[in-house]
Amino acid sequence: MAYVISEDCIACGTCIDECPVGAISEGDIYNIDAEMCTDCGSCADACPTEAIHPA
Repeated sequence: MAYVISEDCIACGTCIDECPVGAISEGDIYNIDAEMCTDCGSCADACPTEAIHPA
C-alpha cells in the first residue's frame, strides 16, 4: 500500500531526498507515485508537518 501526501504539505522538499526510489514529484503539494512507492515510510518519518500517511 502506497503512501499519500495530504493538503498539509508545505512543499518543503524534505521528503524527496528521503525516497529511495524517486516516487515523489514536486508541486504546490507534492505527490507520491503509487506504482513506484515501496511503502518504506522514509518520507513520512522525515515530513515536518506529518502530511504523509499510508493510503
